Amino acid sequence: MIGQFKRFDMARPPIPQRRYLTPVTWALSFPVKWIKGSKIAKTDMDGVKPPYLLLCNHNAFLDFMIMTAAIFPCRASYVVAIDGFIGKEWLLRNAGGIGIRKFTNSMQLVRNMVHARDNGQIVVLFPEARYSLCGTNAVLPDSIGKFVRLLGIPVVTLIMHGHHISNPFWGRKRRVRGLRAEMRHLFTREQTQMLPVDEINARLRDAFVYDDFKWQRDNGMEVRSPRRAEGLHKVLYQCPNCGTEYRMDSARERLWCSSCGKRWTMTELGDLRADAGDTEFFHVPDWYEWERENVRREVAGGEYSLETSARVHSLPNARGFVDIGTATLRHGMDGFTLSGDCGGAPYTVCWKPLSLYSCHIEYNYKKRGRDCVDLNTPDDTLYIYPEGRDVSVTKIALATEELYNHALAHSAARR
Repeated sequence: MIGQFKRFDMARPPIPQRRYLTPVTWALSFPVKWIKGSKIAKTDMDGVKPPYLLLCNHNAFLDFMIMTAAIFPCRASYVVAIDGFIGKEWLLRNAGGIGIRKFTNSMQLVRNMVHARDNGQIVVLFPEARYSLCGTNAVLPDSIGKFVRLLGIPVVTLIMHGHHISNPFWGRKRRVRGLRAEMRHLFTREQTQMLPVDEINARLRDAFVYDDFKWQRDNGMEVRSPRRAEGLHKVLYQCPNCGTEYRMDSARERLWCSSCGKRWTMTELGDLRADAGDTEFFHVPDWYEWERENVRREVAGGEYSLETSARVHSLPNARGFVDIGTATLRHGMDGFTLSGDCGGAPYTVCWKPLSLYSCHIEYNYKKRGRDCVDLNTPDDTLYIYPEGRDVSVTKIALATEELYNHALAHSAARR
């Protein structure tokens, strides 16, 4: 635990959403749904009533509004990361919020979600635990199947399409209409008890396969904003032409490598076209997965390594961030190590590869002009802003996942 700060009370049981707040959630959600022209298709939902577990994919803040419209007229309890509580803890707790520190193993979270179930609430969880970086599904934890079994209530999925195109994590909001969502009753109460955990996990992963860029192209969803590619270099940090990392940049509808000079243009349908020469990847997620493969090779060869100075902000509670100064962040085959000094007291925090199957990152967080990695302990949330040009938080996120997979495979082999 870094510093002597009051900590967010994770043990406080959630309460059913206050009835006087429910119309407020509708008033905030339905106008957005109408403006976006969003349509929600429901499959096998007849007779499905609370309590049930609602699992949603996660591409933008817009997800919360469409989810609220999808469960109308019911209320819900929502799992919300602690940064969502900043400055509005009272409101979120009374709206049914359940606090969590991302990518931590928390039995208290399980107890709170069971408590919400016992209150007869819909329990809403975004199991990917972060916005999608390029409009495709992120990794789901193996523990989700065990949790489904433990809750023992029907499971419903809500997969939303077009939200990444409307508001990409790396860029600006766009004027896009005609969004779609699919709400499906995936498991009955009886199936959650009868099916093996591995099969539950497999079905959930199949249900969570989506690709917003493909959906955009298949549905002819044009984005006419002249700034539609701005920020994309945050995700596509490595040039496929010369292989150089950290020298990509973007502006308006163009993306380019400042090392070799190659340029690409994003079309109104979200495809990439090289301005000259071959187009290595016209589909944004294919470029991203190529970067992953490169990181995977580094990890497999034991070569992945990062050391950088970083500014660290702690979020011990919902009052806001505390700047605890500069630290050294190391990331390599042994996982993360953060070393620094807080108020004259040195600290070192470590996260081993098997303790993190993924991690949360942010681009230009709170419009501060800097990208960050969000690492958590049971008592603290640390927003770490790497300094220097030769670092990408996207690569750090990819490496976290590949280090976990590598360590898991080696652990299984030893058994």
